[in-house]
Amino acid sequence: MISKVLTSATYGIDAYIIEVETHVEKAIPGFIIVGLPDNAVKESRERVSAAIKNSGYKFPIQKITVNLAPADIRKEGSSFDLPIAIGILTATEIVNSSILEETILLGELSLDGVLRPVKGALPIAVEARNNGIKKLLLPVDSTKEASIVDGIDVYGFENLNQVVDFLNGNSDLKPIVSNREEIFSVENNYSIDFSDVKGQENVKRALEVAAAGGHNILMIGPPGSGKTMLAKRLPSILPPLSFDEALETTKIHSVAGILSKDQALIVERPFRSPHHTVSDAALVGGGSFPRPGEVSYAHHGVLFLDELPEFKKNVLEVMRQPLEDGRVTVSRSKMSLEFPANFMLAAAMNPCPCGFFTDPNRECTCAPPQIQRYMSKISGPLLDRIDIHIEVPAVKYKELSSEAKSESSSEIRNRVMKARTTQQKRFEKHSNIFNNADMGSKEVRHYCKLDSAGTELLKMAMTKLGLSARAYDRILKVSRTIADLESSENILPQHISEAIQYRSLDRELWKA
Repeated sequence: MISKVLTSATYGIDAYIIEVETHVEKAIPGFIIVGLPDNAVKESRERVSAAIKNSGYKFPIQKITVNLAPADIRKEGSSFDLPIAIGILTATEIVNSSILEETILLGELSLDGVLRPVKGALPIAVEARNNGIKKLLLPVDSTKEASIVDGIDVYGFENLNQVVDFLNGNSDLKPIVSNREEIFSVENNYSIDFSDVKGQENVKRALEVAAAGGHNILMIGPPGSGKTMLAKRLPSILPPLSFDEALETTKIHSVAGILSKDQALIVERPFRSPHHTVSDAALVGGGSFPRPGEVSYAHHGVLFLDELPEFKKNVLEVMRQPLEDGRVTVSRSKMSLEFPANFMLAAAMNPCPCGFFTDPNRECTCAPPQIQRYMSKISGPLLDRIDIHIEVPAVKYKELSSEAKSESSSEIRNRVMKARTTQQKRFEKHSNIFNNADMGSKEVRHYCKLDSAGTELLKMAMTKLGLSARAYDRILKVSRTIADLESSENILPQHISEAIQYRSLDRELWKA
């Protein structure tokens, strides 16, 4: 007797349909799974047989052959338990096969038949809908994210018995429905706010400019000056996620298995802050069967690297591709996967090993060669991809003790959103440019034209302040963003002047 059951698995952040073919025949008893299964799939033999027996069904003492097609793609994970179990029960005529052609099943089985949650339910639901599948049956703890997809009925089950009853028509279970409007009503409900920050008005302004233009930013200052506190509040001034952005971000977290079972959709921009001991594979993705890394978890959000020079040099260098392309390509001998990684980089560092090189109140104990070695840990190509360098001074007591209320994140975000709207109109004919930071040299020449006063000011800055050649395009991009914040069609000298202040590491002070 043969049966066919549909299931699905993820490949990168997308999914593909798998056909589970089960053949049961009278021969020497055995249970074999073919079709490039990994160890977790091979071990499902023991889980499936125990779950069927402990759920009260007869397990056939016959030869069972399970084929996972297509057989040339490696299968991994424990989500094949449920479709294999149903395939065996269908082949032995315990389960009715009438609706299996339009149904996808997935789920991990415990030995007593209870269903455990699986990874990647959201991309699987999207792929199922795109292939005309009408029903998706999965563990109840994985239904939140899957039910956000329109056009497919999602059913959640607690154990194998419930699935068998449903397939045999002995259950009146209703599909789970998620309310998109209700889910998105909690957007931008951040627990931290810029109004909590005392002083640092210049740095807040730099973060506003960075958010408005999508610019990467590096904060340099002594310990305790508030760099981490400011960075954590950066997502609160970014524009809200659109539904398409939220869906793409959620797919990444779903595939990685880090999405909460109570969360249907990620509606706030992610903020990721890996420790400086992180490996290159953990940062950009990797593994024998590639998984996304921190840069992908921060997709459409902020990646914060604290103590930037403490990261291993090879770890920082592998970030150059995602910073440039907005995606990560992980290649292995048998596969090549691509993960989205369109994020804003916010980094923080001390100005020297002791941290007090630029602090007027504390004496720096570092010799010039030490400072040079410390700064050289950050390569020129990486700095090339950071538009804004801002010094963060120590906060004075007067500012800390002030009762004056600081500007809230929502007020800053309104200005940021207005500037982003201007940029969307400007770049509506460019398919791969969404904000000022995405501009290439050609777009910079076209959209960042200066008058004679602005040209003279920039020329003088390049000469007098010792700014590097790589700072030229960065200053123009940031100037364009500052002009957008002020609703100015033209880049004026004051916009150039402010942008020049945001190139601290290009000055001779750091090259001595």
